[in-house]
Order: sequence, then structure tokens, then C-alpha cells
Amino acid sequence: MTAITQATPLPAQPFAVRGSALSGWPIWRGGLIAGLLWIGAAAFGRALPGITALPRTGLLSAIELTVGLVIAALALAPWHRPARLTHTARWLAALPIGLVIWQYATNKTGILPLPFFPAPEQVLEVYTDDWAKLLDSVVGSLVLLVPGYVLGAGFGFALGVAIGWSRAVHYWAHPILRFVGPLPATAWLPIAFFCFPSTRSASTFLIALASGFPVAVLTSSGVSGVARAYYDIARNLGADPHFLVRKVAIPAALPSVFVGLFMGLGASFAVLIVAEMMGVKAGLGFYLQWAQGWAAYANIYAALIVMAILFSGLIGLLFVVRDHVLAWQKGIVRW
Repeated sequence: MTAITQATPLPAQPFAVRGSALSGWPIWRGGLIAGLLWIGAAAFGRALPGITALPRTGLLSAIELTVGLVIAALALAPWHRPARLTHTARWLAALPIGLVIWQYATNKTGILPLPFFPAPEQVLEVYTDDWAKLLDSVVGSLVLLVPGYVLGAGFGFALGVAIGWSRAVHYWAHPILRFVGPLPATAWLPIAFFCFPSTRSASTFLIALASGFPVAVLTSSGVSGVARAYYDIARNLGADPHFLVRKVAIPAALPSVFVGLFMGLGASFAVLIVAEMMGVKAGLGFYLQWAQGWAAYANIYAALIVMAILFSGLIGLLFVVRDHVLAWQKGIVRW
């Protein structure tokens, strides 16, 4: 009896690594295309004159040219690229296209009127000339955000565990949480600034309030939703109530806890910017207000980009922590 096996061809993937008939080593086609696009963007910025001569046009073109040469060198290098790098080929190709469209629509043609829509060269000038103030603003925002978020998340977690575990705490605390929690944290601004001795402490309280509510609600939901069979098995093995809370209820509720942490972090960002605009004389929110007062729209765009990078980086860091803590969800057992 003869077994006939047929190899199933793998589906073709865009920008996949293909072999080169001339050199014999793998060429990253997507990276090569992206590198050429970056080089083309550099040539576009230098070749087409703008409505206004901008001092950072040459620097932007030099950066684009350098990025293009580096990506092209990686694409032609005689080794296999990591899968994560090859997966970014489309984004590496889209970014220079976006920069060209941005340049063309602003300073090259004036389709988007200046100064409300600054050219990328003007945003780059903010980073080269005002980087110290931007860095101080980032530090100021982190100094305000991190303590408030940690306090709020810690208190919300403890309160959520207590509400989900204890019937007495649930009876008294849950109605108050449902009544007060849905109120936006920014609605407490006048009261917070009156009750606390400084604007910084008031802002820390508001950030803690914004982050604590979703953590408390989802933690209590996760603890109360743990299957009763888990508790019965642990009790049969001699577990006491403290062990049930620490080793059964909390680990089983961790997926819901991290959902609350993500929601609380997002709410903290909004409260942070509002608090910095209203009273705290530091941070990215204060920088935005200062730039708006001077009609420095390039500074506004630069601060928004920094803000997006900072906040997405914090979200990504929380994702890393979640993947490490909840590694058991992926079938990974860590001793």
C-alpha cells in the first residue's frame, strides 16, 4: 500500500523574504521597497521648492535619506531578518508616503493653510530648538500621572476585591461606587482645588479617582464571577479564607483586573491633560496651553506627537506586564 503525500503550498505573503538569483542570499523585498520610498521622499523634499524657505528642509531630507539607506542595507544584508521586522514592511513604506503628502499639502502647494497646518519641517524645528522644554514637560506629566494612577489603581483593586468577596462591603460600598463612580473626574475640579492644599495634590487625587473607578468595578466583577467549584476544591484541600482570596479569587479575577487597569490608564490621560491646563504649571497639557496662547501651531503638533508616543508607550508597557502575569492563559507554565 503506497501512501501518496502532497505538499501543501504556503500562501504567498506580501513583502515576503525571497531568494536572490544573483547573490544567493535572501532579500527582504518589502524592506527594499520601503528604503527606496524613504530615499524618494528625501529627493522630493529637496527637489520641489516650497512656498516659504524652511530652515529644517535639509535636515529632514538628510534624516529621510539616512533611514532609507539603513532600511535598504537591512533588506540586502546576507542574513534572515526577524519576523517582527519583516511584519513592519507596510508601515515602513507608508510613513514616507505620508510625509510626502504632508509636505505637498502644506508648504509645497498651500492646500492646507499655514500656520494652522504646519509643514513637517516646522515640527522638526520644534524638536531641534525646543527639545529641553518638551523633555521637562514629559517629566512633569509622568511625575503627576504615575503617583495618581498607582494610588488609584491600588485603592480600586483593594476595594474591588473587598466588594466582590464580602457581602457586607458589597452592601454598603457598591451603591456608593455606582452613584459616585460614573461622574467624570473632571467634574470634581472645583471641589478638589478647594479641598487640597496645592494644585499638584488636587490633580493627583483626580487622576487617582479616574483610574480607581474602572479598576474597582471590574475587579469586583471578576472576583464575584469566580466559579464556586474553585472554592470548593480549595476548601476540601484545607484552604482558609485568606488563602481563598490570595490564591483563588485574585488570580482568577486577574483578566478582569487588567481590563480595568487599561480603562483606568486611558481615563487618567484625559484627566492629566485637563488638570495641567487648568492649574498645574508643568507637563504636556500646560505646554499645549502655552503653545495655543502664542498661536504656535507647530509646537502644538509636536506636543501631540510626543503625547501619543508617551501614552502608547505606557499602554504597551502595561501590555507587557499583563502578558507576563497572565502567561498561563497562553499555556505557558512558569515555575
